[in-house]
Amino acid sequence: MNIVTISIVQLFFIDTNNLNSLKVPLQVVQPLDPQQLDDQPLGLHGEHQYMNAGLAVALVNTWLQRQGHFNILHKKHSVTLPDQFIEGLSSACLQGRAQIVPDPEVLSKDSSSLIFYLDGAHSPESMEICAKWFSCVTRKDEQQPGPLDQLHIGTNSRKILLFNCMSVRDPQRLLPCLLATCAQNGLQFDHALFVPNQSQYNKLGSHASPPSERVQIDLSWQLSLQRVWEGLLHSNKGLNGSNSSTASSVFESLPLAIKWLRETAQQNQSTSYQVLVTGSLHLVGDVLRLLKE
Repeated sequence: MNIVTISIVQLFFIDTNNLNSLKVPLQVVQPLDPQQLDDQPLGLHGEHQYMNAGLAVALVNTWLQRQGHFNILHKKHSVTLPDQFIEGLSSACLQGRAQIVPDPEVLSKDSSSLIFYLDGAHSPESMEICAKWFSCVTRKDEQQPGPLDQLHIGTNSRKILLFNCMSVRDPQRLLPCLLATCAQNGLQFDHALFVPNQSQYNKLGSHASPPSERVQIDLSWQLSLQRVWEGLLHSNKGLNGSNSSTASSVFESLPLAIKWLRETAQQNQSTSYQVLVTGSLHLVGDVLRLLKE
C-alpha cells in the first residue's frame, strides 16, 4: 500500500478527493518539536527546517515500519527521538543553504574577520527565509559569540550583500523582499556588490579555471540589478541609512569582488565583515570554490 506523507504547508496543494478514490492513506505531519532533539541542534539552520525535519522523521518512520524495523521506530508519544534519528538530523548538511564559511585567507593572517553567509535563495519565498536567517544568525553571532568567537565578531560589524541572479528571475521581486525582510528584523546592509557568475563561462567542477585570454564580460545585467537596488534605497530611505552613491558596486568578476572584500577586511582590522551571498546557487557554488570549501 502506498502512503502519501506531506507537511501541513503542502496540504493546501493536495487533491484529497483523488487520494480517497485511490484508497491512498494521507498523513499530515507537524513541524518537529525542538525538545525531541534532546538539546541537539538541527544540522540545517533556519526555523523552516523544523518543518522539513518533521517530514523527514515521518517518512523514515513509515519506511522502517514497512521494512519491519520496529525496534528503532519513533514512538508517537516519546519525549525524544531515537538516538539514530537525532544523530542524522543533527549531522545533516547541505552546502549552499544557510551555510557559514569564515574566509580562511583572512583568518590565517589573524587579522579582521571576514565571514561568508551563503544561501542559494532565488525565489521571493526563499529570499524571505534567507533574510530572516541572516538577520537572526548575525545578531546571535554579535550577542553570543560561541565557536566563532575567534573571528572577533562584535558590535563593530558591517553587513555586505554579494548578489547575482539569473536573467530569468525578476529582481523587482527578489531584492525588495530581501531588503524589507532584513529591515523588519533590524538589519541594514552597508554595501551591496553585484557580480556575474563565474560558472557562466567556466565548466563546473573543483578544477575549473578562468579562460587564459581576457574575455569581455557583459555587465548590463549586473548594472540593472544595481539600478533596482539603488531605486529601492531611494524609495525606502528609512530602511537603509547609507548614501546611495556609495551603497553599491558592480565588479566585472567574482574573484575581483572577493579580492576587494579581503583587502577591505585586512585594512580595517577592528571591524568584522559579514557577507550574505545569495540570489543564485551558481554564485554560491562559485564562492565556495574560490574559498576552496
